[in-house]
Amino acid sequence: MKVWGMKIWTTAIAVALALGGVLPAPASAETPAPPAWIAPDFAVPTLIEGPGFKLVPLGPALTEVDYRAYMSSIPHLQKTFTRSTGWPHEGLTLKDAALDMETEAGRFDRRESFAYAVLTPDGTRERGCVYVYPGRAGSYDAEVRLWVTAEEYEAGFDAELYAWTKDWIARDWPFRNVAYPGRAIAWEEWDALVAAGKGQ
Repeated sequence: MKVWGMKIWTTAIAVALALGGVLPAPASAETPAPPAWIAPDFAVPTLIEGPGFKLVPLGPALTEVDYRAYMSSIPHLQKTFTRSTGWPHEGLTLKDAALDMETEAGRFDRRESFAYAVLTPDGTRERGCVYVYPGRAGSYDAEVRLWVTAEEYEAGFDAELYAWTKDWIARDWPFRNVAYPGRAIAWEEWDALVAAGKGQ
């Protein structure tokens, strides 16, 4: 019995080598792919030019410029973007920022979510960020959130970026129904939808 089994395994190895040297994984080791929230053949934008700004994916190369932007606007972002003291806060370091950038870049590469820095045309200063997530509630197939620094908010850029982002998402992305929490939908309503979706 052992000899017979060895012969089968030897044959399997020989066939695998003939097909390129890869053995098929046992069925028990296969993990199903997560459901696609965005078509595999959709070309995700990686450089977008806007009026007086550009969007590029967040990643390690932008660690310092991103860190400077949100650390300059902690109270503003805690009230307008996160609604909590969890992010950003005074204790964050550049090391924390670097880890965050690696995480965002990984999510982008795996097409789990897409985070963009909103930079000045020369790329030296970050004016804000735009995030595109899978929809978490109701009939929404995507969730889009954005923020601008306190300085840019006072200058009126928040409304400008929001209007531009809505047009961009509608024009260049394949979504049917997009949620803009805290903007087109009140935070309380959005929180209730998310909770309902979790069965709470």
